[in-house]
Amino acid sequence: MAVSPPFTLAVDAMGGDHAPEMVVRGVALAAERHPHARFLLVGDEEKLRPLLRRVKRAAAACTLRHASETISSDLKPTAALRMRASSMRIAIDAVATGEAAGVVSAGNTGALLALAKIVIKTLPGISRPAMAALGPSARGDVVMLDLGANVACDARNLVEFAVMGDVFARTVLGLTAPSIGLLNVGSEELKGDERLRQAAEVLRESHIGPQFHGFVEGHDIAAGTTDVIVTDGFTGNVALKTGEGALRLVGALLRQVFSTSLASRIAYLLARPGLDRLREWLDPRRYNGAVLIGLNGVVVKSHGGTDAQGFAHAIDVAMDMVVHHFNDRIREGLSRIGTLKVMAPASVPVDLRPAS
Repeated sequence: MAVSPPFTLAVDAMGGDHAPEMVVRGVALAAERHPHARFLLVGDEEKLRPLLRRVKRAAAACTLRHASETISSDLKPTAALRMRASSMRIAIDAVATGEAAGVVSAGNTGALLALAKIVIKTLPGISRPAMAALGPSARGDVVMLDLGANVACDARNLVEFAVMGDVFARTVLGLTAPSIGLLNVGSEELKGDERLRQAAEVLRESHIGPQFHGFVEGHDIAAGTTDVIVTDGFTGNVALKTGEGALRLVGALLRQVFSTSLASRIAYLLARPGLDRLREWLDPRRYNGAVLIGLNGVVVKSHGGTDAQGFAHAIDVAMDMVVHHFNDRIREGLSRIGTLKVMAPASVPVDLRPAS
């Protein structure tokens, strides 16, 4: 059963390329959509108070907490762990103590993952948290994980990711039985390495077996062959960055095509309504808000270069996670896969340096 606000989300006000103004204005937009929500805004009080005086909607929804330190985008995770007075650390501490139901930050990804692992810790039964996010496809939005939190994974990790991806798709996309695919070098059952084949065998015999499509290939991501794509963090991050680059290339080529001559400019005016719809559909702000799933709390990572609208969308994602008891549903899903108990635990060393 879903829960309703009021509850508090902790917000790292100093993370991101355009913080803190972008964050404050994003909180204001989110507060308009979620009028009963409360926000613990953590950051440099001297910089935040003037902003809150100007952005009244954010001020009305926020409790301000001072943080004397800011984690820079290039700081190593190991160094970030020692900064106990940073805005990111104080926001994460609020989740660990139960003061806040979740945290949203546009700051350093590696630092956020490292702090979340150490301070909030993973859910019982989860060997590794994963980074999951939505992306566009020909058939609608698709969930993909892991996107860089774990460069190397074993079969157990992949099975856990599939369970968490299933819950993510149900929670965020509202799907009752999302289809799940394991990313591989081919769709045939004998393709791939042993860890992929072992994970596929476990998933076929699990409670989500009817939803398991089997192996999918790179082109299936954009085609929307399945609602959930499961892979290791190395492959997932490469696929994510390749997709982002392809979208930028298409945009650049379209601008070039429609600016080469008078006839092409006229064609652009005729095609503009359709192009505007395409731009809106592929707007990266719609997909902002990657979730670090598998933790004892809701942790959402906003893109560092986003604007207020994109940050507000990341807050929306965090709201969905809390309202729909995301972590409780993960626990339930894991409890139904008894085969995990006899699978060998993950043996790959933990790496606090996720792909950026």
